[in-house]
Amino acid sequence: MLAIRMRTRRRKTVAFTTTAAALTVLAVPALTASPATATTEPPVTAATATATATAANSDYDSTYYKNAIGKTGTALKSSLHTIISSQTKLSYSAVWDALKATDQDPNNSNNVILLYSGVSRSKSLNGGNTGNWNREHVWAKSHGDFGTSTGPGTDIHHLRPTDVQVNSVRGNKDFDNGGSAVANGGGSLTDSDSFEPRNAVKGDVARMILYMAVRYEGGDGWADLEPNNNVNNGSNPYMGRLSVLKAWNEQDPPDAFEQRRNQVIHDSYQHNRNPFIDHPEWVEAIW
Repeated sequence: MLAIRMRTRRRKTVAFTTTAAALTVLAVPALTASPATATTEPPVTAATATATATAANSDYDSTYYKNAIGKTGTALKSSLHTIISSQTKLSYSAVWDALKATDQDPNNSNNVILLYSGVSRSKSLNGGNTGNWNREHVWAKSHGDFGTSTGPGTDIHHLRPTDVQVNSVRGNKDFDNGGSAVANGGGSLTDSDSFEPRNAVKGDVARMILYMAVRYEGGDGWADLEPNNNVNNGSNPYMGRLSVLKAWNEQDPPDAFEQRRNQVIHDSYQHNRNPFIDHPEWVEAIW
């Protein structure tokens, strides 16, 4: 039996015992899996979600993440950067088809789920018109001026389908709490200098931003992307607010959709992983 030690928000260490049967239950769902019935599921906490993610991806700890296990701080960040920098890069045009697979609606294979609004929309409605969905750079492409060039501009770990108009409202704003309701935004809020996504994807957004900060460290011709605790970062290679992103990571642990998405990217497209989906406790270990 394998005991896995993990860090919770209160910085207490909890041991989770994993058996072969548990691994079967916690395995990442297939792309067409139906969602679990809410009334039969126990309450999800940051600790239980972390245990689930770790159990489901324990094989990656002894292989993919083996050089990162046991590290913290800058040593962990550096190790993860080396690991996830080995990836297949897509063209910007190829991102369209990739998102149709990574963000497929589990209940309707003809549709994708839009990040900010939560709406299920036809895969064929990709484009730039009202009623279409387009490719949202969650780490705004102007923050570091990488545009849509192959590299950070086409990294599907932070590219998601979004409603064209909601995407326009978000623009290149940093992430923070507060603001007024976004029309057709599924509960998202915005003000003059920040955007707050709906509750169900707050953690997703945080983990995408922090993936980018680890993957792009300035050594491959692109800017060194880093989170900070500011808004109005403009064209600087920063994204805020870090304190809010850390809180969102705790409040909204990885769910089946996010875990499945990570697996599809790894298996079929970039062949790298977002480590904060597999190990959300690593956010606190680094920042």
